[in-house]
Amino acid sequence: MEPTLEEELALLAQGYRFVAGLDEAGRGCLAGPVVAAAVILPVEQLARLTPAAETPEAESDQDSAALFLRTKLRDSKQMTPAQRERMYAVIQQRALAVGVGIAPVELIDARNILEATRWAMREALAQLQVRPEALLLDALTLPGIPLPQRPLIKGDARCLSIAAASVIAKVTRDHLMERLHEEFPVYGFDRHKGYGTEAHLAALRRYGVSPHHRRSFAPVRELVAGLFSALPESEAAETPLPTMPLESVEQEEDARF
Repeated sequence: MEPTLEEELALLAQGYRFVAGLDEAGRGCLAGPVVAAAVILPVEQLARLTPAAETPEAESDQDSAALFLRTKLRDSKQMTPAQRERMYAVIQQRALAVGVGIAPVELIDARNILEATRWAMREALAQLQVRPEALLLDALTLPGIPLPQRPLIKGDARCLSIAAASVIAKVTRDHLMERLHEEFPVYGFDRHKGYGTEAHLAALRRYGVSPHHRRSFAPVRELVAGLFSALPESEAAETPLPTMPLESVEQEEDARF
């Protein structure tokens, strides 16, 4: 399945000029933030482009980049890391607006992964320099956002704007996890990006939990519970898990839209 502009064009026909696609990366990971992206594409320009027009004589550099985006963009999970990096640069170049939201581990553990994902999506919308008039989302809705919303099952495989957001979110998060690897190399974050691979689980059992692990997720929670059960009752009661205040991530959250 290749993503198309069908949903965007339908909304344009209804009078919505700026349609944002939203997606996330990292919901199922055991470590690291969940990252959301919002992308507004130049839908009318992209719709006019066809592969037959791709010739050096007929196309400007900008049109060539837009055509590459139109014909080569896929759900980020269907692309290699090198393909994602190249597409990331093209999206940043050709999109009308790109926004990113990052929900930290503390927020994930305090609320839950679904609400943290929605928080990150709201933050991504707030970062857009063009105000969207309608939203296309990958299977989610955003309560409290007063805009038309269309949740699409497998939206990143069906809708070009959502696919673009999936690439931005994935590449952004991968870069964050590579930086966390420099801080905590024993976990192999540069390879598995925080997902629950056998190598990651083995590192957790061997080295314990880092500050970047999600203590609300079952494998991490069970490991922490096992460590605490090995302590004397009095010592375990006096050894709370580290937490961080949420003020910095919650400030003005409800006033953005």
